Amino acid sequence: MEKYVLAIDQGTTSTRAIIFNRKSDLIATSQMEFTQIHPHNGWVEHDGEEILETVWGVVKNVINKSGLSLRDISAIGITNQRETTIMWDKETGKPVYNAIVWQSRQSQAICDDLIKQGYQKLFQEKTGLLINPYFSLSKIKWILDNVKGARELANKNRLLFGTIDTYLAWHLSKGKLHITDASNASRTMLYNIKENKWDEEILEIVGIPKSILPEVRNTSEVYGYVKFEEIDKDYEIPLASIVGDQQASLFGQCCFTEGEIKNTYGTGCFMLMNTQDKLVYSNTGLLSTIAWQINGKVEYALEGSVFVSGSAVQWLRDGLRFFRKSSDCENYLSRDNNSNGVYFVPAFVGLGTPYWDNDARGAIFGLTRATSKENIIAATIEAIAYQSKDVMEVMQQEAKVKIKHLAVDGGASINDYLMQFQANILNTKIIRPKCLETTALGAAYLAGLAVGVWKDKEEIKKMRSIEKIFTNKINDEVRYNLYRGWKIAVEATRHFKL
Repeated sequence: MEKYVLAIDQGTTSTRAIIFNRKSDLIATSQMEFTQIHPHNGWVEHDGEEILETVWGVVKNVINKSGLSLRDISAIGITNQRETTIMWDKETGKPVYNAIVWQSRQSQAICDDLIKQGYQKLFQEKTGLLINPYFSLSKIKWILDNVKGARELANKNRLLFGTIDTYLAWHLSKGKLHITDASNASRTMLYNIKENKWDEEILEIVGIPKSILPEVRNTSEVYGYVKFEEIDKDYEIPLASIVGDQQASLFGQCCFTEGEIKNTYGTGCFMLMNTQDKLVYSNTGLLSTIAWQINGKVEYALEGSVFVSGSAVQWLRDGLRFFRKSSDCENYLSRDNNSNGVYFVPAFVGLGTPYWDNDARGAIFGLTRATSKENIIAATIEAIAYQSKDVMEVMQQEAKVKIKHLAVDGGASINDYLMQFQANILNTKIIRPKCLETTALGAAYLAGLAVGVWKDKEEIKKMRSIEKIFTNKINDEVRYNLYRGWKIAVEATRHFKL
C-alpha cells in the first residue's frame, strides 16, 4: 500500500501544503499568500489568525486536489519561517500582537542596548548568533515592553511565546502541544546550543520569563495527533516533525555529511553547510546553528543569511510594476540579458552576512541615459548571486574547505539566468534537483522517518534526482571585475547614511 506524507510549509509570504509519496514524488500542492503588514519603515508583521486560516485552507485544498483522503496520510511535518515571533493568550488562543517577522527592525534599539552593555561575545558563545533584531529575543522583549497587558499576562502564566511552528502545533493540537524543535529553538537567541537547553542567564539578562517558552523536542518524532475536522472529524494524524525552513531544506537536499552545502533562494537567501557534530564558531559574520536533533543527537550547521533575495523581484513586480508576474522576469532577460554596468544593492532591511549592517538601505549604481528596464532587472537577479558569493567566500574560509558544488532550491532557483550567473561568479558547479520544494520535502522526510515511511537517511538519499547542472562560462578576469564592481557598490551603499 502506498504511503503519503503531508508537509505544511509556512513561509514568509505564503503558506503551502504539499503531499509526497514514498518515492519523494510531489503528488499535490496548494499555496495561499497572506498580507504583509508594514506599520512603519523597516517594520514587517503578519496577522497570526490569517496565517492559521491559510493553513486550514491549503490542507483542505491539497487533500481535494490529490484525490486522497486524510486516512491515506501517514504523518504531518511542519516547516516554518524561523525567527518570526508570535505571542498569544493561552486561555483565548488569540495573539496579543501581530507576529513580528524575522525581517522586521522594530526591536533594533533593544539590540543596540545589549551590544553597548557588552553582551555580544557571551551571546554568540552560548547561542551561535550575533545580537541582531533578526532573531526572536529582541522581538519577544519588544512585545513584553510595548504591548499593553502582555507582561501582566505573562505574570499570570497566561502568555505563550512561539516561533510559527509552535503557534501552529498549539492550534492544530487544540492547545495540547506547546512545543518546538531544537532547530527552531536555536534561532531565538535564548537557546544554549552547546548545552541544548534554554539559557537561564540570557533569560535573566533580558527579563524574559521562562514560563512563556515551549518545550524543545527532537526534530523527528511523534509529538501528538492532530485533526482536521472539516475534512474528517474522526481521524487523527501523527504530527511527526517540526523543523526550521532552512534546516528542512538542508535535509531535503540530502546534505547529511560534513561540508555538504545548499543555498535556498526564497524571500531571503540562506546558505547552510552541515558540520555534523562540530560546533564551528565564526569570526566573519556566519552563524552557528543546530541543523536538527534526531534520537537526542544534535547536528550543527554554519549559516550565512541574505535578507533580501526573491523579495527584490517582488519589489520590481509590486513596487515598481516592472512586470505582472515574477515568472515574467526571465522573459525580459531573454531580450537583453546584461546589467550593462548597473549594480543594485537590495539592502531594504539592512545587510546580512558578512556585513551585518542594519543601517544600510538599498541603492542602485551605474545608471546612464542608456540604462533600460531590462538592465535593472538583470542587476536585481545578479545581486542575489553576488550576495550568495559574499556568503560562500567567508564559509570557505571558516570551514577551511574549497566548495566544489552547491545544491540549490527555492522559488528563484528556477530562473536559469540566475543559476548560470551564480555558477559564473562562484566558479562552482550548481546542482538543481528535480524537486525544488526541498524545504517541504525535508519536513516530509523527517516526519516519515518518525513513523517508518523511510527507514533511514541512506534510503532517503537514494530518492534524490537532479534536474540540471550549471557550470562556469566566464574567465577569471571577467569574474574578478564583476565582483570588484559589486564590492564597490556595497561599500558605497554602507557609506550612505541619512
